[in-house]
Order: sequence, then C-alpha cells, then structure tokens
Amino acid sequence: MLSIPHFSEFNTDLWHYLATVKKPIVMYGMGNGADKILSVFEKYGIDVSDFFASDGFVRGQVFHGKTVLSFSAVKEKYPDFVVVVSFGSSLPDVLKNIYNIADNHELYAPDVPVSGETLFTLDFYKENFEKFKKAYSLLADDTSKQLFSDIIRYKITGNIAFLRKAISPQNCEKDLLDFNRYQTFIDCGAYNGDTARKFISDCENASKVYAIEPDRKNFKKLLAYAESEDRATVIPCNFGTWHEQSVAEFTVGGNRNSAIGTQNLKKTEPVELNTVDSLKATADYIKYDVEGAEKEAILGSVETINASYPDMLVSLYHRSEDLYTLPLLINELFPEYKLYLRRFEYVPAWDINLYAIKRR
Repeated sequence: MLSIPHFSEFNTDLWHYLATVKKPIVMYGMGNGADKILSVFEKYGIDVSDFFASDGFVRGQVFHGKTVLSFSAVKEKYPDFVVVVSFGSSLPDVLKNIYNIADNHELYAPDVPVSGETLFTLDFYKENFEKFKKAYSLLADDTSKQLFSDIIRYKITGNIAFLRKAISPQNCEKDLLDFNRYQTFIDCGAYNGDTARKFISDCENASKVYAIEPDRKNFKKLLAYAESEDRATVIPCNFGTWHEQSVAEFTVGGNRNSAIGTQNLKKTEPVELNTVDSLKATADYIKYDVEGAEKEAILGSVETINASYPDMLVSLYHRSEDLYTLPLLINELFPEYKLYLRRFEYVPAWDINLYAIKRR
C-alpha cells in the first residue's frame, strides 16, 4: 500500500551530510545556481574544493577565486570526491552526462527554492509533516502519490536516483486533459508565447488565449507572436498575476525566471499587478506558472474559476512549501476538483505540475 515517507525514514538531510563528509566536494557548474547553493554552504560550514564544467566548456574561467577545471582534471586531481550539481537542465545530452557521472561517482543535486528562502530540510519536513500528509491524501491516483513520495525523498537527500524514478511520459497530459473541449485559455506566465502556441496546436477548437506576462522584454516577444498567430486570437496582457491590483518591484530577466521580488536590486523595475478576475473572462483551461506567485494568482482567480470551472495546471516547484500549500488551497477553495501530480524530466526537481480537474 502506498504511503507518504515518514520523517523517521531519514537519518539526516543533504546539507547536514555534506557538512560532515570527509571527501572533497567539487561543484559542477557556475553562475546564479552555484551562488545560491554556496550561500547555503556558508550557513552550514560546507567547503567546496573545486569547480568544474563539462570538458568542452572549460576555457580558463575563474569562479569564486578558483580556476574552473574540466571533469577529466578533477578525476586526475582527486582519487575520490563528491559532485554537487549547481544548475538546472532538461536537455537530453546534459542529463545523460549528469547520469553518467552519478553512475560512477557520488553525486547530489541540492534542492534550493526558486522563490523564497525556505529550504526543504529534514526539520522542515518534520515540522510540516501533517500538511504534507493531508496534501498527499488529496491526490487522485497512485501515480501522483508515488511521484509525491519520490520527490520528497529527493528533496531531503539530494539523491537524483529518486528524480530518475519520478518522471512522467511526455504525453501524460492527454490522459488527464480534454484538449478537444478547450476553446479559451488563460496563460499566467505566458513568457514569449510558447505555451499559448502549444495550446493552440493541441486544441482543435482553440479560439482565444489571454496571455499574461509582466516582464517587459518577454512581453515584447509575446506581442510579436500574438500578431503572427492566425489560428486563434491571442490577447497579450502586460501585468503580473496577483490577488489584488497593485504595483511591485519585479526582477527583470527577459527569461522564464523573471519574478516579483527584489533578489537583485540592480535589475528590478516596478510592474503592474492584477487579478485574473479583472479580465472578466470565461476559461476552459488556466495555467499558473508564475515563479512563486501561484498562491496569489489562484486567489485572484476565484470568480473566474467558480464561473466556468476550468481545468488548471499549477506549477508546484518554485517554493519549498508549494507541495502542500497549493493542493490544500485548491481543495479548500474548490473541493469539487480532483488533483493529479505529474513531473517531466529535469534536474533538479523542476517541472512539477499539479493538474486540477473538475469532477464530471
């Protein structure tokens, strides 16, 4: 019988383990992801012996005062070591390389939140165990429950063996969603129009897309796409989805990671926030992928959802608490919905999707 992993299953979490490991720790990758992990390492007193990149990408770079090595050079320098992956990818060639290293060396991909400061530690899991247990009980099928358990095991241990188990087929959405029924789509976090384009391609009867995107650079690309789309009407909306009308500082990236907040004060600008309900639209399908603002976006959609009962896709990986907070919220607001969990292949545990589907 399936059940959520009890916290007693774990002796420790990844952070405490790495603080005590005797082997040298080498970090695979550079950039913002590495910086986020290093800030946690500093808190736990974890030292990194070296940084490395894939053999074809080493060009004498220096990162945090150390010359970036090739993996071949790491193997020559250390007889044994621990690898920490510091970036995210879904690219098959990159994943193959990570898996190859993991098959021959001790490798971890730490779970650091995309948004917020809460780490998914063993103590965090213990403190919120009853909430995780409740969210688990709301999932509508065994596939969802097994994914939920494997994701938790990964987040606590950093062991990507659990991620390699927790992968859904690329066509899994077609078993859950009724693409033939959908006509109107509200796309919260529309980026450059890629998900709008996919919706129109998948849905024979697609007629209208409200594409909501706050990032100025992304919105410019979205406008260009909307003008070129001839199968359905795409309505670009330049605001961030929220639970009320407001203005907030927005971290500007011109990419998928643009978000409400002031993580980098040199790259922020004020943006308008508004609710989905302000569109006064009906919808057959709503997607929420808004970099940690999913809770607020859902709260700003209650009238729209109650008016037309759309199916929903909610990203469940931006904040450590998302795994329980968002299923519990949807169940509280819309108890008539069934909840399913699916996850596409990615290292670390990104692309976790909660599908909320009206019981019919």
